[in-house]
Amino acid sequence: MSITRPALKLTHEGALKALAGALAKATELGVPQNITIVDEGGNLLAYVRMDGAKLLSRETSMSKAVTAASHRQPSSRLNPKDEVKLSLAAGQRLTNLEGGLPIIIDGQCLGAIGVGSGKGAEDVEVARAGLAAIGAEDQIP
Repeated sequence: MSITRPALKLTHEGALKALAGALAKATELGVPQNITIVDEGGNLLAYVRMDGAKLLSRETSMSKAVTAASHRQPSSRLNPKDEVKLSLAAGQRLTNLEGGLPIIIDGQCLGAIGVGSGKGAEDVEVARAGLAAIGAEDQIP
């Protein structure tokens, strides 16, 4: 019986590279965004609030990232029926808003990216660009 397992970890360099890819897409779209990168435990690795991004979207971008990392799936897949209960039980850190995508490399969830301040489809497009920048598995909500 083994009591340990090998695990990949997202480095700060990887987080910054994902952030740069997402920033480039947001700039291309002309949509200022809040972009959050967390590790597999939901711990903040990188964050930026672009000039003009909505202030409170800082919170939603973090909740989207934590949800995607916690559930290892896009935040939009969180069952709407369970959202309020799960959010309350998790200290209001979970959401089913679009824009949170897990970072999966070699079948392992290394964290997530959460994007907020645009329309849901724009948030997802920016998040997917962050995944592409580091060669993570593409995620379509």
